[in-house]
Amino acid sequence: MDRRHVELHAPAIGGAGVLLAYGRSGPPARPVLAFPTELGRAWEYENGGMVHAIASLIDAGRVKLYCVDSYDAASWSNGGAPLEERARAHGRYEAWILEQVVPWIHTDCGGGPEIVTTGCSLGGYHAANFALKRADLFPLAVCLSGSYDPATWRHAWGERGDETYFNSPIDYVANLHGDHLDWLRERVSLLLVCGQGRWEDTTGALDSTLRFAERLRDKGIRHELDLWGHDVAHDWPSWRAQIAHHLPRFC
Repeated sequence: MDRRHVELHAPAIGGAGVLLAYGRSGPPARPVLAFPTELGRAWEYENGGMVHAIASLIDAGRVKLYCVDSYDAASWSNGGAPLEERARAHGRYEAWILEQVVPWIHTDCGGGPEIVTTGCSLGGYHAANFALKRADLFPLAVCLSGSYDPATWRHAWGERGDETYFNSPIDYVANLHGDHLDWLRERVSLLLVCGQGRWEDTTGALDSTLRFAERLRDKGIRHELDLWGHDVAHDWPSWRAQIAHHLPRFC
């Protein structure tokens, strides 16, 4: 398997972020953009066994996988900052993804199929949020054990203003309407996967996944809810099994 390490400048952040690309030359493959768990680096997905779990798809030329750094330490996980400041910092990360990472992926794939977003835990939130905000770029999100309301995360405090609202899928989906909602109904699809075992309750992932699925259902936005058993924990072995089970359907 071809593995490339790339550092992409992030003007809004004033530094550079790492992107790891996995794939091989040949026929166009489906690009998959994977976000890490909280505070994770680009190589976390590989270290967690997720690359190995879908290696057959990558080796067969069905998937090109792109794993990126998080920016959580300065945004959602910055316990010293109020929610609105964290959300503004997330906007700088969003700018890096949209202005640097996405064009790099498009060039690497020669255009080609649209990008699938995926991630586990906080990465699942990113996958859903990017897909809903930019369904023109990311029409499919595969979200594993995500939590979709930043105001409920640990150490969250401060005013819940516009910056937080527009990065809280639980909130903004509830108020979608008109032409934009009609467009999303035609354009985007989300797969929400969550176990019911250890840590899925204490992290809030199970409850948030159920609430988020209800919001999507109420708005008629295409989605699937796949709940795994009470022996399926909020942990890498579960996520490896889940991505290996679902991703072949989409590539």
